Amino acid sequence: MIEAIKQAALKGFPLWQEIRRYLHSHPELSFEETQTAAYVSTWLSEWCIPQQQGVAGTGIVALLEGKNPGKRCIAIRSELDALPITEQNKVPYKSLNEGVMHACGHDVHTTCLLATAKVLQDLRQEWEGTIKLIFQPGEEKHPGGGSLMLAEGVLENPRVDAVLALHVYPHLPSGMVGFREGQYMASADEVYITVKGKGGHAALPHTTIDPVTAAAQVLVALQQVVSRKAPAAVPSVLSFGKIAGGHVGNVIPDEVVLEGTFRTMDETWRAQAHTLIAQIATQTAAAFGATAMVHIPKGYPSLINNPALTRQARAWAGEFLGQEKIQTLDLRMTADDFAYYSQAVPGCYFRLGTNKNGEQFTASVHNAHFDIDETAMLTGIGAMSWIAVNALKGF
Repeated sequence: MIEAIKQAALKGFPLWQEIRRYLHSHPELSFEETQTAAYVSTWLSEWCIPQQQGVAGTGIVALLEGKNPGKRCIAIRSELDALPITEQNKVPYKSLNEGVMHACGHDVHTTCLLATAKVLQDLRQEWEGTIKLIFQPGEEKHPGGGSLMLAEGVLENPRVDAVLALHVYPHLPSGMVGFREGQYMASADEVYITVKGKGGHAALPHTTIDPVTAAAQVLVALQQVVSRKAPAAVPSVLSFGKIAGGHVGNVIPDEVVLEGTFRTMDETWRAQAHTLIAQIATQTAAAFGATAMVHIPKGYPSLINNPALTRQARAWAGEFLGQEKIQTLDLRMTADDFAYYSQAVPGCYFRLGTNKNGEQFTASVHNAHFDIDETAMLTGIGAMSWIAVNALKGF
């Protein structure tokens, strides 16, 4: 069956490329993926694959049934949303939606899942069980489309025994994939701090309570959370990417807003860090006569790959691609709401190499120059198809 999958994937490559380029040029932001979902739905209908639309807003769930469909069920997830980034690539399939770009490869993931669906639909007499296809909205935005789809019962009817997902990885050459058993990625919490003071004329600072100075001191003080408070053996990151306050240089504003992210790989420390961030921010601001309001909505949990499933998936990928094409991944402080799925059932989230000879397509994800060697999709389609049909036999 390996050869049949390879041939089917290769034969369909012009269509996979067409689909990916359409998706790339028509990106939509999280929870706004109406046209993207409609496009996906059109292909599923064309291939006579039954589907449920409107799950968690714009999500789609489809079913492939092989022989003995009630035997086992494996789910495969992809994401529909893009990022608020203005694309800088000069390619024919450049984003047509100004300020929106598939800079994280979700167009690739969706294409690979559609292609996997077509390949396995055509080969459905060669495998047993049911494969559930999850086209998820809003992976890039809290609270994550994964959590919403789970709340709507995406892993039920039929009950899912395991879930798979792939993600582009520009640090590996196309043709290669990467796996890591157990904990792989961090939890991710958004941090919002509003420092309030008393505005006034910048020439008369003694008549004000300067929130700019207070916010600067809060930022500096918060560096202690990781450098001095975090357990030495626990990876942690606290970064702030946005500071907003004021309008002109000669007016001290009433407030300054800080926005950041806290990430770690230990739940006990995660809760402690939330308390510390709030304490340090409020007490530091108070020392300057200001106040600080802290809001830390709990975000995605740490992504943990089921060891048994991931070990088997790595072996199956080696059978399909050759062992020399398989890499072991390092821990990452990035996050993905696939973590919700892998908390509910055994999960395996693996990486798809997308650069070309380590020289082209090396821009990282979330970058305005991100793009892929499109032949990498053949690897993703083939490996995912082979892993899925084998996972249906057990692991």
